[in-house]
Amino acid sequence: MTLYTFAMSHYSEKIRWTLDHCQLPYREVCLTPVFHIGPALRMGRRGQTTLPVLETTNTAIQDSPRILSWLAQHHGPLDVMPALHGDTVREVEQRFDAIGKDVARFLYANSFGVADAHIIKLWTDHATPMQARFIRAAYPVIRWSFRRKLHITPKRAALARQRIGEVIDWLESQLADGRTYLVGNSFTVADITAASLLAPIACPAQHPVYGDPAYQAGMASAIDPWRHRRALQWVRDTYDAHRGKMQGGVFAQ
Repeated sequence: MTLYTFAMSHYSEKIRWTLDHCQLPYREVCLTPVFHIGPALRMGRRGQTTLPVLETTNTAIQDSPRILSWLAQHHGPLDVMPALHGDTVREVEQRFDAIGKDVARFLYANSFGVADAHIIKLWTDHATPMQARFIRAAYPVIRWSFRRKLHITPKRAALARQRIGEVIDWLESQLADGRTYLVGNSFTVADITAASLLAPIACPAQHPVYGDPAYQAGMASAIDPWRHRRALQWVRDTYDAHRGKMQGGVFAQ
């Protein structure tokens, strides 16, 4: 299997973590923003440019919930998707998936114009020399396009902050009884999704992007109000306990 990702994508991390935890062999190909559009449209065949996409010998699956369903059907049973609590696990997954765009909108709203050099580095880390030159030269236009696509305005950024805060509050309400896992007594996709989607704010050390001190320094003021929240410490603890070594291997394209 080949997993096509953005290095910084929280949805990509969700699938990468699931594959790693379940010890399902794959290789990871990190695509470069803008240059991902053609491959995503071709593989997904859904008119969507989103990643991740999981490609196998016979098919390609786009969108993280659909990938999880495919993995359960073709590689199950998976211990992170227990049949006993299946509906509840997917409900939690959907709750955190729903803030994915809010997290991205919040991060870019606090990075564009402030940490552009770091964004360019992240966008070109896995680029070819030609792609990297294009990204650097066209960055102002790409940044404008991202702002439009993600609806990055002061009003929408404030709403994103509110929605993220509401999910953090909900997570803490679940953790109030001292539980370690969100569903049942074992580690599931519910935990993987919650931790992956909040990783850009919790900054777990194991994450190759959000654990980077340069990223943390650039986002310090934006994420500081949440830094010491119990929910974000749970994210870091979950990474400590379950993330382990990434086994896919990253290839640029």
